[in-house]
Amino acid sequence: MTTKSATAAARATVYGHPRQGRNRELKKATEGYWKGRVSADALQATAAGLRRATWLCLADAGIHEVPTGDFSLYDHVLDTTVMVGAVPERHRSAFEADALDGYFAMARGTQDVAPLEMTKWFDTNYHYLVPELGPDTVFGADSRKQVAELREALALGLTPRPVLVGPVTYLLLAKAAPGAPAGFEPLDLLGGLLPVYAEVLADLRAAGAEWVQLDEPALVQDRTPAELDAAARAYGTLGGLADRPRLLVASYFERLGEALPVLAKAPVDGLALDFTGPAAANLEALAAVGGLPGKRLVAGVVDGRNIWVNDLEKSLATLGTLLGLADRVDVSASCSLLHVPLDATAEKDIDPGIARWLAFARQKTVELGILAKGLSHGTDAIAGELAANRAALASRAGSPLTHDPAVRSRTAAVTAADARRSPSYAERAAAQRAHLGLPLLPTTTIGSFPQTAELRTARADLRAGRIDADGYEERIRAEIREVIAFQEKTGLDVLVHGEPERNDMVQYFAEQLSGYLATRHGWVQSYGTRYVRPPILAGDISRPKPMTVRWTSYAQSLAAKPVKGMLTGPVTMLAWSFVRDDQPLADTARQLALALRDEVNDLEAAGTGVIQVDEPALRETLPLRTADHAAYLTWATEAFRLTTSGVRPDTQIHTHMCYAEFGDIVRAIDDLDADVISLEAARSHMQVARELAAHGYPREAGPGVWDIHSPRVPDAAEIAVLLRTGLGAIPPGRLWVNPDCGLKTRGWPETRASLENLVAAARTVRAELDAS
Repeated sequence: MTTKSATAAARATVYGHPRQGRNRELKKATEGYWKGRVSADALQATAAGLRRATWLCLADAGIHEVPTGDFSLYDHVLDTTVMVGAVPERHRSAFEADALDGYFAMARGTQDVAPLEMTKWFDTNYHYLVPELGPDTVFGADSRKQVAELREALALGLTPRPVLVGPVTYLLLAKAAPGAPAGFEPLDLLGGLLPVYAEVLADLRAAGAEWVQLDEPALVQDRTPAELDAAARAYGTLGGLADRPRLLVASYFERLGEALPVLAKAPVDGLALDFTGPAAANLEALAAVGGLPGKRLVAGVVDGRNIWVNDLEKSLATLGTLLGLADRVDVSASCSLLHVPLDATAEKDIDPGIARWLAFARQKTVELGILAKGLSHGTDAIAGELAANRAALASRAGSPLTHDPAVRSRTAAVTAADARRSPSYAERAAAQRAHLGLPLLPTTTIGSFPQTAELRTARADLRAGRIDADGYEERIRAEIREVIAFQEKTGLDVLVHGEPERNDMVQYFAEQLSGYLATRHGWVQSYGTRYVRPPILAGDISRPKPMTVRWTSYAQSLAAKPVKGMLTGPVTMLAWSFVRDDQPLADTARQLALALRDEVNDLEAAGTGVIQVDEPALRETLPLRTADHAAYLTWATEAFRLTTSGVRPDTQIHTHMCYAEFGDIVRAIDDLDADVISLEAARSHMQVARELAAHGYPREAGPGVWDIHSPRVPDAAEIAVLLRTGLGAIPPGRLWVNPDCGLKTRGWPETRASLENLVAAARTVRAELDAS
């Protein structure tokens, strides 16, 4: 760009923002409501205060058009289900009696009613509630939430833009309700859904909305001609409405591909496109379709999913190229800022020289304001900001943190043989049966046990100096003793130490690996009130010393039965961290795998005969385009095998995955060559067991029989039904019995009761097998 003013039209906006508040006020108020300590009015007042603070902060940063409707008490897809009246029949009476309690019942379930299924939002670690739709679903508009939040922003004198999940994405994310006839697809309901969207749009227009954003991220995936035709029909219908606001259709996370010409031709008023990472291909594709003459383009040039400062000059160059492709070009992040922490200035423990490399949500909004100013008034208007940005980028590129010769030399020396285990699985399985002596349908848990208030207090006391390291470690030993004693009394077959010393399954390891940075306030929503602090993978990775051997060995000293060693795998360490963007992910995965391989080998040397390396993010990180799958799965499965292939045949390697569509990666699951895999299956009624059987999966598997993301306690009969369903797909000699996921978020009373029922159900079904 030149220093001459390029356009007077450029404005900054965002598609969404973190919801939790600086001190996770929303989490505390919501959980207080569930426990009866916070009233509904107080919860809603907290939510309204957070929305107000967010919008004012955005406006102060130069964001001209603030998003409304993106705020949620639990999940924005669940909010859409309410907006279109698609409440499942089993929840309808509760929802009609009390909308707030019914809303949370859909999310969490009750003792009597199961919740909606939960899975990952595209390739992120955010979980959404899956809509359940059938041919008899009757939609009805309920725009009260969207209209109320629009009016709140208007009352502050702001320019709001309501953000809705688009109708095509909503239906493509949905699943057929139980009992729906074979062949039914939720997209079949598009004709009945569009009038509801038309009514919501009319309500928003009447309430003062000039623009409404309809998010269609599902269109960045591979889509059939019928699905693309559905998108054309949807936006032909909505764009042709007489009583509507102007429509901005947004896509993100990937290149739009074959859907781009469909949306470019639709009678809508603008498109919002991602121009970061692989989605940078949208620029060439947009030019190929002739641009967006007469329409608005919102250009996502700041990465909304990672935390590195933007290369402002590079983004300005992209924006300058886009100026000739649309009637008006505005500036945004690539997607909602929901996926990054709130404010990097809160991280006082990170070296200031490194902190200058970071941009959380608030820093990204400032970057957007700078870019809009530069696009409108030329680079002279932002000369100081550009100089500071160049210095930050140069500091990171030249830092010794990003280049460790020893790590790079070791990584370069890896051979294909290092990532292959021998002997064959059949021989290993025989050695493991002899070594472990486990019964038919062995029972275990995934790893973590409840993180009680006492544990969290002890951790806080250690940080604050109120107790010393010896006092803290005694508290951890006491917790491990209690967890081991409970498991032995209950009759579980393979035990765990409960992970009381771990703050998070990724952060715990990141804090002990070189190359990582940990945050204190970098909370990001995973689902509902569950927030995580993804560590920052800033440099080359190595393991200075053992990380888990001490506590695993202590737990084993208390038990006669085997105690699993527990690690987080390399792909999940990547997926649930903010990764470096200055080298290929495959290179970083190999560094992590070698560091974790050292830990696996040390656990085995200390006498641990069962080692679990969790990879819940293997499916989550799968690229959104099929053409990119093979390359990703090649390095991802190699990284797992590199981590686990250095052990003896009689050491049993487990892995775990949860809350994803596993059918897409069954072959890759096989390629991991783990001896046992445990998978989430309770909410999906053992679907994954059938998928494994269809693939001919030859190893042992534990499809989960207890949904741990709901507070309800399943009884033994219910668990036995799931086990029998699992046995319809997996033979008894290869079926394990376990919960869906770790128990960190559950309380002890429900944990005790549920695990006692799990063991009882396993004994019942074992007896049935013995008698047959």
